[in-house]
Amino acid sequence: MAEEQNPVGVVDRDRRLVSLSRRGFIASSTGLVGSMVAGHAAAETLADVPPREDGTDLSGHSERSKYTKIARIPEAGPGKRNIDPGDAINSKTPLDKLFGSITPSDLHYERSHSGAPDLDPALHRLLIHGMVRKPLVFNVEDLKAMPSISRVVFIECTGNGWENWKKADGTLTVQNTHGLVSTNEWTGVPLKFLIDLVGKESNSRWVLAEGGDAAGVARSIPLTDEILNEAFVAYGQNGEPLRPAHGFPMRLIMPGFEGNLNIKWLRRLKFGDQPWMTRWETARYTQLQANGKAIQFQLRMETNSVITSPSGTMVIKPGYRRITGLAWSGHGRITKVEISTDGAKTWKEAQLGSPALAKAQTRFQMDWAWDGKPTRIVSRSTDDQGNVQPDRKSFIAATGTNALFHYNAQQTWSIDETGRVRNVLD
Repeated sequence: MAEEQNPVGVVDRDRRLVSLSRRGFIASSTGLVGSMVAGHAAAETLADVPPREDGTDLSGHSERSKYTKIARIPEAGPGKRNIDPGDAINSKTPLDKLFGSITPSDLHYERSHSGAPDLDPALHRLLIHGMVRKPLVFNVEDLKAMPSISRVVFIECTGNGWENWKKADGTLTVQNTHGLVSTNEWTGVPLKFLIDLVGKESNSRWVLAEGGDAAGVARSIPLTDEILNEAFVAYGQNGEPLRPAHGFPMRLIMPGFEGNLNIKWLRRLKFGDQPWMTRWETARYTQLQANGKAIQFQLRMETNSVITSPSGTMVIKPGYRRITGLAWSGHGRITKVEISTDGAKTWKEAQLGSPALAKAQTRFQMDWAWDGKPTRIVSRSTDDQGNVQPDRKSFIAATGTNALFHYNAQQTWSIDETGRVRNVLD
């Protein structure tokens, strides 16, 4: 009865109970994180809340905040940074400044052999010919009228990680070491649908894909069941038309396979019964082994991962922090990422972001309390085919240091007593 006579007191008591219950839930369910969050929130007051501000007029295009400083890094080759943009052969994604797993279209890494042409979609054509019953030519509008698919897929340059083949430059960021990989949602027409239209001959087991850039990049691609079922010709990127740097008005998407097979500015698909042995698969994009022999058609990108925070050149303080990074595999879906905070002596399984998609980058994270002592942190990933990312010692033993492409060894970051994070080899 007393409670009924004092409804305000009941509300106050219930609020205290609810508040205590929530604090208890946070502390018990998240431990270290809950303590940190609760302590931080208790220190804040309404005096810290800034006043409202007038907004700018609406426009036809949204820009990033003036307070957000984020850009790609142009380079002319391994270790060749701080160059004139005209000398650049690629431009790297700022992995350390991104969230989630999707790369903004304008920050997707770029690799071009003769710059990025901006082709007129009204004039551009795709010729499909060779060992087919009915050669055809399509424009962009033809493709848009066909059945389409949308798929989230990573694309990775074969040279990603090339700075760490022989030595470790301690001044490198994760953008320098791993910035030649990005993930977008691509939209286009399945290759299999186009093949049905032209009627590929049964003994045609290869296709030559050629781009419309001045370099005339062209690659021979084997028509395996996997490629026939997954490859597609894209005209959309993250919900909009392709950007010129990424193949506008159409490009080939080859889920899980090396970046240079994803031919940009696609102008020709020629079917045949053997590879064409173009300069791009003889003089270029071959893999020199320790014994002096070279591998051709090493097409698939391997299981990989990298911690993006904390990472190279960052400075951290003792106490709680969230370790996070990205993992990907050309074989399929990432199923596990492990993190070591003691130089690969012990490992702890990280939490994977959802959804973890096949042949797409997956975000991982883990709680960590740094004690202020020098250490090394490293990640390793496992995919659904059982492929495990190798440590550097095993990788070099199998591959040697003459190669330049397909580097997927575990990435180690050292942390000294001042909290400075640096790139090291192991």
